[in-house]
Amino acid sequence: MREPNVVGDWQEYDEQAGLRVRVHGVEKAEPPKGRDDAADELTYFRLRVTVENRATEHFGIHLEDGQIDIRVGADGESAFLDWRNSQFIEGYDVYPLRRATAVLFAAGPDAALDRMDIQVQLKVDDEWTERFLWAGGIANDTPVDAAARPDTARDSLACQVTNFLRREAES
Repeated sequence: MREPNVVGDWQEYDEQAGLRVRVHGVEKAEPPKGRDDAADELTYFRLRVTVENRATEHFGIHLEDGQIDIRVGADGESAFLDWRNSQFIEGYDVYPLRRATAVLFAAGPDAALDRMDIQVQLKVDDEWTERFLWAGGIANDTPVDAAARPDTARDSLACQVTNFLRREAES
């Protein structure tokens, strides 16, 4: 089984040499055009999906709401993707040494945002690319000790890194 990317990592495509993508900038944020009624009592967050062309030719990129899946919490429940506030990449030519970024707004239960999986599948020159996964999350406002968590979140990569850095700082 392949390991997921960590939020912020670049993922290179095999079939489209020189093209790479990443999910980054995951943070709590209110949408610019106001909250959707369907997201009542949910916490909004923003994330970015950046496509970079390091090849010598241009690629036609398409990325919209049906090509992104966001799951939050230990049970992997679907997050609400606010397509009205999001800015997608629709039929855009990314030339060599250039980038295009989609800014997406989504919402989920606040307690579940510390653990999320984001899948992205681009359409490049009218061909579907491989689907890639990023794992990450947003820290809750109230600090929780990883050892006190009732689920397996303490075994997540983010918790392992946090615990490692905490141990390094103490020594």
